[in-house]
Amino acid sequence: MGGSDMGSAVLLVANRTANTDRLRGAVSERASRGARAFHLVVPAVPHGLHRLVDPEVAGREEAQAVLALALPSLSGAAGFEVSGEVGSADPLAAIQDALAGGGFDEIVVSTLPHRASRWLRVDLPSKARGLGLPVAHVEAETVPEPVLAVDP
Repeated sequence: MGGSDMGSAVLLVANRTANTDRLRGAVSERASRGARAFHLVVPAVPHGLHRLVDPEVAGREEAQAVLALALPSLSGAAGFEVSGEVGSADPLAAIQDALAGGGFDEIVVSTLPHRASRWLRVDLPSKARGLGLPVAHVEAETVPEPVLAVDP
């Protein structure tokens, strides 16, 4: 996006990277160019042992914890309140569900570093581009610790 963010609404898609410096920087940059709204979708993707034990419940709980941690931080970067929701475990479906509400001008997909990102292995940024909006990809510098610890 060039300098034409005035009044734009941005859909942020992140899970473990929702509270990283890179995503906060992307939000701050767009807010300084006039973006009027940000909405964070955290797909309910379970991590670690939760993928095997109780993936649906664990994924939602983890995503809710990520959302609760990230929203104040992203709101601080934006200079106004950022909204958010927990989405489908399938990140593309989570994006589609959020877009169904309408009103977005750009999608920002935040991923783990290339070596660790399942979303990059399935080429989520390109798939999101197929939905008809500009897509920016923000890659975290490091792999953040999970928000919820896995029980031993």
